[in-house]
Amino acid sequence: MNRKLLLFLLLTFADVVAAQTPLNRTSQRTVTQISPYYFGPNAFAVPEMLDGRVQTELRAEVATDYFHGFRGDQTIDASFKLNIPLWTDRVNLSVWMPAMEWYRNTDESLAACRVQPENIEEAREGHLAGDVYVSTDMQILRENGLRPDAVLRAALKTASGFESFHARYYDSPGYFFDLSVGKSVSLGHSERWAHRLRVALSGGFLCWQTDLGRQNDATQWGVMAKWENTYFSLSGNLAGYGGWEHNNDGGELAHDRPAVLRFDLIGHIGKIDAVAVYQYGLRDYPYHWVRVGLAYRLDILSVIKQ
Repeated sequence: MNRKLLLFLLLTFADVVAAQTPLNRTSQRTVTQISPYYFGPNAFAVPEMLDGRVQTELRAEVATDYFHGFRGDQTIDASFKLNIPLWTDRVNLSVWMPAMEWYRNTDESLAACRVQPENIEEAREGHLAGDVYVSTDMQILRENGLRPDAVLRAALKTASGFESFHARYYDSPGYFFDLSVGKSVSLGHSERWAHRLRVALSGGFLCWQTDLGRQNDATQWGVMAKWENTYFSLSGNLAGYGGWEHNNDGGELAHDRPAVLRFDLIGHIGKIDAVAVYQYGLRDYPYHWVRVGLAYRLDILSVIKQ
């Protein structure tokens, strides 16, 4: 079963890459500026990095996000994420999105995002639903001795987010594939506590459709360190992706190389997770991001087997 899933994902990847729109010399020289720097914080943020493991339980998370832009703009949204095991603890389906965002722009942010004069007043503040993301996460290796955990993820971004003329969402599809590997080291344990240090690396391919009938292809990367025990986990990761348009010397900067520093604190209380996140945009993602949320976990595979 696992080999068939892997083959399916690889064939899907090859088919999508082969379907790219051919480029002519003019479009290759033109910077589209369809990139995170010129849009709202939810347009195509750096994907959350995996640590080499899939969710083995049904997990539903609801959260509130606050983004404070370096240019004075503010965004508040209500988001959700759902992880569903697909009849095995090796594969899960993940769905997430900002269900609704409320935003307020400044003159500086409107100018930086290149909002056209006729749209400026309408773009100052508003609310709208965001893009839906769907991924299949597959555990291809399990940690054993020197062997690490490894997860292959294939994800799709829909074009459900609107108002590209207000610089909120691209209004175009995207996708990414990545492989994350992780390894845990025991830091000792007692009757109630078991401490572990986990390190993880990830790499992949990410792309999105631009306004010239072409894709911006990016290399995706990430590194993570996590301290975890029975009751909580604390992780920090450095992640990002880099598109090809930044190498273009025919015009203004594409700003398509976002990099972020992120910290996650998760407390476990029975089947409930309390979630707190802080993220700082290091490059081409001009936002502070704070998230607080709650998640519920259910061992649905055991329920199904009963």
